[in-house]
Parts: sequence; structure tokens; C-alpha cells
Amino acid sequence: MLSISQLPSFSLNKSLRSPCSSSLSLFSSFFPRVSRLVRASSGISNLTLCSSTPERIPRVNNAGLKLDETVDAVKGKIRLDSWISSRVNGVSRARVQSSIRLGLVSVNGQIVDKVSHNVKSGDEVNCTISELQPLKAEPEDIQLDIVYEDEHLLVVNKPAHMVVHPAPGNPTGTLVNGILHHCALPSVAYSNQEDDSDEETLSDDEEMTSSSSLAASVRPGIVHRLDKGTSGLLVVAKDEYSHAQLAEQFKLHTIERVYVSLTTGVPSPSQGRIDVPIGRDSNNRIRMAAIPGSLCRGKARHAASRYKVIETLAGGGSALVEWRLETGRTHQIRAHAKYIGVPLLGDEVYGGTKSMALSLLQKRVSRSDQEQIIELISRMDRPCLHAIVLGFKHPCTGETVKFSCPPPSDLAEIVGLLRRSGREKEKVTQFTAL
Repeated sequence: MLSISQLPSFSLNKSLRSPCSSSLSLFSSFFPRVSRLVRASSGISNLTLCSSTPERIPRVNNAGLKLDETVDAVKGKIRLDSWISSRVNGVSRARVQSSIRLGLVSVNGQIVDKVSHNVKSGDEVNCTISELQPLKAEPEDIQLDIVYEDEHLLVVNKPAHMVVHPAPGNPTGTLVNGILHHCALPSVAYSNQEDDSDEETLSDDEEMTSSSSLAASVRPGIVHRLDKGTSGLLVVAKDEYSHAQLAEQFKLHTIERVYVSLTTGVPSPSQGRIDVPIGRDSNNRIRMAAIPGSLCRGKARHAASRYKVIETLAGGGSALVEWRLETGRTHQIRAHAKYIGVPLLGDEVYGGTKSMALSLLQKRVSRSDQEQIIELISRMDRPCLHAIVLGFKHPCTGETVKFSCPPPSDLAEIVGLLRRSGREKEKVTQFTAL
């Protein structure tokens, strides 16, 4: 069921760590209402977070760790991998799944190699945690925009068009390839297992953990993902403990994630909450869809997004919109934006086509800018979506940290033009009316 409720006013952030100061002048000129909040940074250096920490979390292999327990009373169905993950600390769910598939887990004395096996009250579960699997990607010398780094994690500003991890059709040039080189990790071949999900937390549920036992090796340290066309902030864990701790935060939805986008048209009302399940589109396997009322039938999963219009552009032809995620489903913002009738500008998969954008904008911009608008729209080869804020509890210190990074130049350029042209059109209209 669609729920778009009026919300109290909320801004991008109150206190952000924003080490991308070199980009703030460009950001400020195109996003003045947002940038003053981004500039309200704590001012703490992005290299000093753990410098005074008296205690370090040791890096533990955990290979050979044993679990022998009886399943207590459980309500409903619970997967074997989920139950084991809830009983062991500091071990990623992907590694638990690897242990299951390698035959290192038994239930009531019988080996079970299916991660989705449902356990019930009274089951006797015996598990031995497997050795860490070798990394399955080649290190590549790829320039990374690292916003923050310490010995436990790093935060990266992913550019648009960069794939997060190797997959069929994208074996090289990914964020993972660059991270392996940056962290000086070993070079081995990667798994060629197909993976459909694109923008979810890797710890959330079975859709993200359904590939082979080597899947986690393809994504060393990757806790969540962004679409290929989406730019912005990602956190990457350097060790298993940090990965497990961050994955738990994503699972509990305590990670703060804020995105900005350009929409075709303006959302109405100007702020609200969209609570509509998201599932695979039955007519297009690579596309997700908001499917009202389908949650109980298992066709989709709970998804909730909050949005707020930051600025109306080009006389209502477009809007700069802030999104805050309560869940992390594949293509969540893109599917929810389409559902409320304002697909993201440049999102050809979800209806934000160039022809639709031009039909909305051409009549609303000044004649002198129409040619440039057409050129910019025709060059737009990705959804106008940027992950601008990322906040979480640091797995080492327990400190709540927040990072921000300005949108890239392609998004800033089109916002600037739409803003200026819309104002010029308004002036001409007012003059004509006189």
C-alpha cells in the first residue's frame, strides 16, 4: 500500500565530515541550499579518527571456530545461515554460507549444504567455520577517490559508470579491483558467478547471498553497493570483524544514507514517505518494480523511502530531491520515483527517458537555453542520482561518523542550467505580461 505522509522538515545533515573541500566551491555554486549544511562539518581531519584510540580490535581468522548448539524456540521460518550468523560474533554471513556449502555444518547429525535450509526448535546444529576463501579478483592500479581511510575501513566516492565488483561482462576495472591494489592484497582469478542484485546491503537477506560460496570473495570488504550509474559514497571494510559489524548495522537499518537526485517533473506532495514493496519486474528481469500489496504473497519485499523536494527547477519540469532510505532494496529510489510518477532524469530503464525529459523541459526554459538543454539531456547516460551522505558507527571506536561528498560535475552542470534557464523564462513571461 502506498503511504505518502507529510513529514517534518529535514535537511541533509547537521554535522558532517566533509573532506572533499576542494569540490565545495563547485558544489556551493550549484547546490546552495544543500551546501551550507555540508559545510557545517565537524572540521576533524579525515585521517585522525583512530589515532588516539587506546584499544585495537584484533584481526581474527576464526577458521576452525566451532558452534554446537540447540535451536531455541523460534517463530516462523528461520534460515540456517541466518541462525548461525546470529550465534557467532565477528564472522560474516557470506563466510557462514561458505562453511555450509563446504559440508562443515550438520543438523541433527546430518550434513546440510543448503544455506536456505530452515531450522526449527530443538534442532541440534554443529558448525565449523571454514578457512577464509582467497580473493577472486585481480588488483588493478585504478585511481580511487578516497574520502576517509584507517586500518579498519575506507570510505570511497564512487564515480558514475564504475561497477562495484567483478561480474559477467565486467571482469575488470571495478571498485573491488582498485581496492585490492590499494590495500596490497594478493592477486588471483575471480569467480564468474552471475549476480543480479545491484544496490542492496550484502547482509540484508537471501537475495544478496544466493550466489556461490565464492561470491564473498568477489567482493572483498564490500558491505553495500551502488548501481553502476550512481555516484557517491561507499564504505569498504578491510577486515572480517569490521565487515561483520558494518553488515549488522545495515541489517538493522541504522546506517544513515542520503541521496540527491534530479526528477522528471516534481513530486507531489513536496515531501513524504513511500512505503511500497519492491520486487523483480515480471516483464523485465533487470528491472525492479514497486508492487503494492504483494508483500504477503512473497512477490516483493518491504521497502520504504523518505523524500523531500529541495528545489523546483525549470518551472516545474524537474526537481532536486533528497532521499533517505529506511531499507536497502535493489534500485529502491529508482523504482519508488517511477511509482510516484517522477522517474529520475536520465533513467531510461525506469521511464526517465530523454524524450520525456525534453517534452517537460523545452517549454519551460528560455529559448536561448533550449539548444544547450537538448545537448545536455542527449549526453546524459545515467540516472541523475548521487549518494551524498553516509553515516555509521565505526566498528573500531564505536564513534558515530558521517561523511559527505558533493555531486559530480555532470549533475551540477545540468542543475545550474535548469535553475538559470527557469529564472530567465520566468522573467520573460513577466515582461510579456506587462
